[in-house]
Amino acid sequence: MDSYMRAIKKAELLSGGPIHVSKHLTLPFPLSKSTAGPGAGSASLVIEFEGIRVKKAVTWDDEVFSLNESGGNYFITKNGKPFLDKVCIGHTLAHAPEQAFFNLATECIYNCKFCTSPSLKERGATKSLTDEKIISMIMHYSEHDDLKAVALTSAVISTPQDTIDRMSKIVKDIREKLPLMPIGVEPYVEKRQQIEQLKAAGADEIKLNIETYDKSIFEKVCGEQDIDQIIENIISAVEIFGRGKVTSNIIYGMGETDENVLAGCEYLASLGCVATLRPLRLNDLNRPQMEAALGHLEPVNPERMVKLAQKYKQILIKYDLTTFSFKTMCHECTCCDIVPFRDI
Repeated sequence: MDSYMRAIKKAELLSGGPIHVSKHLTLPFPLSKSTAGPGAGSASLVIEFEGIRVKKAVTWDDEVFSLNESGGNYFITKNGKPFLDKVCIGHTLAHAPEQAFFNLATECIYNCKFCTSPSLKERGATKSLTDEKIISMIMHYSEHDDLKAVALTSAVISTPQDTIDRMSKIVKDIREKLPLMPIGVEPYVEKRQQIEQLKAAGADEIKLNIETYDKSIFEKVCGEQDIDQIIENIISAVEIFGRGKVTSNIIYGMGETDENVLAGCEYLASLGCVATLRPLRLNDLNRPQMEAALGHLEPVNPERMVKLAQKYKQILIKYDLTTFSFKTMCHECTCCDIVPFRDI
């Protein structure tokens, strides 16, 4: 299978609903239960094929995609027909393969319409891990050969500074205990000093999300934040962490044009920031507020996912950037997006 067909297959999986897994099917690893990211709130598993990874929410109901097993080998069908004849089930340590990726908090003072994390408490899906428990779990995972990175994200419960203080404390403790471990952070920051604080604590990479380059959409879905301030913080982050060590989500599928998406990618690349191109995922946790803000939203189709990734790859080449410069978080994980250089 060539790289384009692999990417299309992955995009089809990303754009589809949950994957059916029979209750009688024995899996080699427990299901993952995330409280952040596209799969927050659902049980999921990581599927690997030909060097590609994709994370799929799991259901025991009938769906378009189905995971099956025969003679010790796993395969996937689509509408009952062969789709991938051989797949492996990836091992998720904490949220991501080969990473201990923790969400410090789900409740948030902001109200970004696409985010499902604040809805998890009412469903009893939050984990409420203490700092000590997180560090203990990371040290436990560090005894395994497959832990290659640590990453931290968080909603903002009280103030951004309180969140930065907590995240910095954990990063500093991890850095002291695991001096060579790559550490990535995904905070919400208000000012340059908070970025410097995380770097001084020992973080190697940082993710500051603009979410969309379309300012009219940003106002509707993240209106309590300031996109211009976020961009100023990205500029500071590149100065502090370096080119190719700063990333930022650009979510597409919210009514923006491809031209706007790619303009955002190019602008961030010109700053030294490598965007994470992320197709919008809608579910019963975020669909009502998203469609109230933006109207009816059509699902992102696989062809658009791959086309944007291909064009974005050329932008990164133009600015001498690559997703391979990252050792933590989403570019390293690759489960939720079509990642230039790694997938296509």
